[in-house]
Amino acid sequence: MNYLANLLTGLSLLFGFFSIIFSLESQFTFSCWSILFSVVFDGLDGQIARRNPVPSAFGKELDSLVDVVSFGIAPAILGYVFVYINFQILAVIALFVYLSCSVFRLAKYNITPKEKMVNYFLGLPTTMSGALLASFILIYRKKQEMILPEFLPNILYPQYIPAIFVILILILSFLMVSKVKYLNLDGLKQLMGKNLILWVSIAILILIAAILLNKTGFALFTIFLIYLIFSPFVVKRLD
Repeated sequence: MNYLANLLTGLSLLFGFFSIIFSLESQFTFSCWSILFSVVFDGLDGQIARRNPVPSAFGKELDSLVDVVSFGIAPAILGYVFVYINFQILAVIALFVYLSCSVFRLAKYNITPKEKMVNYFLGLPTTMSGALLASFILIYRKKQEMILPEFLPNILYPQYIPAIFVILILILSFLMVSKVKYLNLDGLKQLMGKNLILWVSIAILILIAAILLNKTGFALFTIFLIYLIFSPFVVKRLD
């Protein structure tokens, strides 16, 4: 089990590395998807590791180091290339804050007794913050306009996107080092209970429809945003 978990962790690192390479080539779509695939492999290695009756200290440290690369460094580089034309100095400051918070969050996670966090994380997981940034850029990678009703303010047009992105970076940075509780996969399983397969099937159908409608980024960002907003309230309910 440990070998399989470490292999999945290695795949997460590989896609994090791919994301950095694609970012340096301004291939935003491939870079975003690389981070999202890294999220998938990170989740799988965590589930495999939990099935092992003997925890691996090596696997724990390896997972954290890979998370720094895939969900700290890779999103920071992607974000900088995405907005540096608009905010050179501000982008550097905001993304360094993001990277620092992701490192601090992982360090704190490593020293926190896991028996205190049965169904939740303390602070927003780095995987989720990286996924949010990647899915946001997926929406606007071609600088397309988001069509809104006329009575709403036009805050989602291309000229405002870099500013919104920087604000999102700072919000995610704060949440990663906060004491806000977020559901982990065990918590999600507990919440869904016997309806787990049903909810997973619905999510898959939504993603298939989003792919067919060319709205994958929007669908993923919406799902991650729902987790970001409502997860802390759900944790209170489970407690």
